[in-house]
Amino acid sequence: MGKNLIFHHSIELDNGPSKHSKAVPKGCLAVKVGLHDDGQRRFIIPITYLSDPRFRRLLEDAQEVYGFRTPGPLQIPCSVDDFLQLKWLMEREHTYAC
Repeated sequence: MGKNLIFHHSIELDNGPSKHSKAVPKGCLAVKVGLHDDGQRRFIIPITYLSDPRFRRLLEDAQEVYGFRTPGPLQIPCSVDDFLQLKWLMEREHTYAC
């Protein structure tokens, strides 16, 4: 069964068979973070992240690597550790809720 892990204000969902693992709350979006398919993790983040210049840079990187049309959640090409560090910085500076 899938489990929910909370990191500050975002939610990480594993890829377990839980029917709740695909749910995305209103005002949030799903992203897959990682440099390789095997090491990717799925996060639910607030859409307000999209206005942060540091997150926009990740979106530009994603567009360069994956293009505009990819199936499933938005894929972010950076290490999970780097993404968690960026999330921590954004959440420290602003109040984001999901």
